[in-house]
Amino acid sequence: MALSSRLSPLRTFEISTGELTGAIGDSITVLPLVVSLGVLTPASLPHLLVWFAVFQVVWGILYGVPLSVEPMKAIAGLAIVGGITYGELAAAGLLAGGVLLVVGWRNWLEHIDGVIGEPVVRGVQFAVACMLVVAAVELVVAAPAVAGAGLAIAVTVALVSRRAVALVLLVVGGVWATATVGVPQPTLPEMGLFPTGEPSVSIAAIEGLTAQLAMTVGNAAIATSLLLSDLYDADVSSDRLAGSMGVMNLAAVPFGALPMCHGSGGLAGKHAFGARTGTANLVAGALYLGLAFVAGLLVAFPMALLGVLLLVVAASLARVALGATDRPLFVLAIGGVSVVTNVGAAFVAGVVWWRLRG
Repeated sequence: MALSSRLSPLRTFEISTGELTGAIGDSITVLPLVVSLGVLTPASLPHLLVWFAVFQVVWGILYGVPLSVEPMKAIAGLAIVGGITYGELAAAGLLAGGVLLVVGWRNWLEHIDGVIGEPVVRGVQFAVACMLVVAAVELVVAAPAVAGAGLAIAVTVALVSRRAVALVLLVVGGVWATATVGVPQPTLPEMGLFPTGEPSVSIAAIEGLTAQLAMTVGNAAIATSLLLSDLYDADVSSDRLAGSMGVMNLAAVPFGALPMCHGSGGLAGKHAFGARTGTANLVAGALYLGLAFVAGLLVAFPMALLGVLLLVVAASLARVALGATDRPLFVLAIGGVSVVTNVGAAFVAGVVWWRLRG
């Protein structure tokens, strides 16, 4: 039986098995990208994990529902594939935070979403998936035997539970890393301003920002607001969520955090695994903090297996992008343009075409 205490209509907390499994369900979508960034870029993995822990707890307490905290996938994907530097990632995150704070404060989201169009958002999601596939292939071909074993594990696990694939691969990679380097001395990162590099504003950073805002408006704000109402009967406006994301990035990116957002996928994952209250966020916060103590172990993650993980993430993104739209050819076209040019150019072309056709 769940023990609950209601603090307000948006602040309900329960202690149950579902809250634990829900927290793990959310981490399945977060950890692959976070580990990839920590291994493939100068980003400090302990810093990334600590800030995910902090804001899981913050939003769990303030909203009382299992609101997701996810990487900004467009910006993260660009950094992983080398499309932007770490400094450009930090700059894009800060700019995104500022824009979202203003947009949420001025209640502009409804109008912005109408200009972009949902198929354009799905196209950007598919474009990021395409870029992750390219990065994954480069990692996989470097050690095909390891990658083949990882693919075999992934296929076997998917026959039982598709959602568990990423988690199992993370566990296998963690065991491999432990056998290779041993258990590291538990440590937490020192807090300092821009610990792994100063922000750098550039055309590439602006392109990443533009692509990310397309996804954030459609998925992290509007779709998440609707899903909170559908699943939890919680009245949280998309503009309020935008403001939360603005505060989160402006407060944390200067101290080494990855640009973060909310997301309907993470929220749905938590719900599917049993989370019903903000307790799941408290559990997730404890999980990320614990991983931050042994982040040195994750840095030793086998690269070819990391490539398989990126393929899993890419497949998930592509499945959402194509499964949630009635314009699959349009979505595929934006992905194709992104591969030939870049995500920013594909986004602009998509918006222009969508407005002209509209």
